[in-house]
Amino acid sequence: MNTQIEALFTTALGLQPPWYVAKVELNTAKRRIDFEVEHTGARATCPACGAEPQLIHDRVRRSWRHLDFFQFEAWLHAAIPRVQCNGCGKTTQLPVPWAREGSGFTLLFEALSLSLCREMPVRQAANQLRVAPKRLWRRVRHYVEVARAKDDMSCVRYVGIDETSVKRGHEYITVVHDLEAKRLLFATPGRDHATLQVFAQDMRAHGGDPLTIEHACIDMSAAYAKGIDQSLPNARISYDRFHVVALANAAMDEVRREEMRSSAAAVREAVGAQSKKTLRQLLWGMRKNPVSWTRAQFEAMHWLQRSNLKSARAWRLKQALRLVYRDAAASNSEEIAQGAMSKWLSWARRSRLEPFKRLALTLKAHLGGVVRGMLDGRSNAYVEAMNGLLQQTKTAARGFRNIENFIAMAYLRMSKLKHLPQNPLVPAVARDYGRYRHVC
Repeated sequence: MNTQIEALFTTALGLQPPWYVAKVELNTAKRRIDFEVEHTGARATCPACGAEPQLIHDRVRRSWRHLDFFQFEAWLHAAIPRVQCNGCGKTTQLPVPWAREGSGFTLLFEALSLSLCREMPVRQAANQLRVAPKRLWRRVRHYVEVARAKDDMSCVRYVGIDETSVKRGHEYITVVHDLEAKRLLFATPGRDHATLQVFAQDMRAHGGDPLTIEHACIDMSAAYAKGIDQSLPNARISYDRFHVVALANAAMDEVRREEMRSSAAAVREAVGAQSKKTLRQLLWGMRKNPVSWTRAQFEAMHWLQRSNLKSARAWRLKQALRLVYRDAAASNSEEIAQGAMSKWLSWARRSRLEPFKRLALTLKAHLGGVVRGMLDGRSNAYVEAMNGLLQQTKTAARGFRNIENFIAMAYLRMSKLKHLPQNPLVPAVARDYGRYRHVC
């Protein structure tokens, strides 16, 4: 091979003396290219103690998978010197500039694989790169652990806490998000109060202080409330609007289902000849905001509001709760918000609808946190959105056998970690695609 080509690849691989590419072999039949890298010199500084150049004891041959060269699989091979140090008495292998110790991939290959795993299931990324998925999972866990070790939580003040399922059988993880920075801070198996003790320890390990947490947004989980009281004592709890309205929706659906089941004939008779179509429109119309109704749903809901069905009362209660939230946010007054919620609770208790009577008791027991959730603009909507993305990730991967892999993927995709390797295929200079629009 021409020495100019070897010099070209030495530069392309970013090698500096005493490392250089000594030989390049291209095998088109195997669609593979091999680079032989050599180390010049008979002495080197001891990697263990930094003693001045010591004699090279021997050399150990190693190989690394590199980024593909065009359509060819690329490999680097080198006989790595080992230094026998007179100072510390150790025989130590020299580090190589293109790979981390113990890895069979180059740093650039690992960076590309990490970028692919962030965008697609690991198995698909492994197929694209022609490697075993287990090897990619080891890289994901390693780099996430290294990046999280450098993560800073000193500025965290407002957190959202929720759980999300990992697999069937009631196996869950607890996730804690920074509501200001919009990123995942912590994830751990389980959903009891002890998970927040683990979060407090993790926060201290990353430069934060649990005592500085001012606000925690949660659903009505007694376990999380207990955990916040024990581990985040200065945090004020607020119950997210999303969860409260979701509870009202669940109560409304329970009333509707029970009424349709127990009085199906009477309901169909009241609806009329187009019963099936109208009942289907009611099903979706009751769940949607009025501004989103179709014409058919508008007509069905107009009929419902003039009926004597329990479902009509349940829907009015649900809508009234939404109005309570709207008016409380507009007033920005705790007194007005608490008064409006108290009136709604009184109505719900007198509604003769068991699901809403139970909901009223639940909200009354958590009234302080509910009112705080009505007034401050923070909610767990972002947390719920991220949980939805996690579930999509789980579905795309067809589930995760290992819960640690699921947590590592959550960190990789949602923590906005600053110390991960950068994608080597990102352009060095941002391109202006606007100048090429006329071509299309």
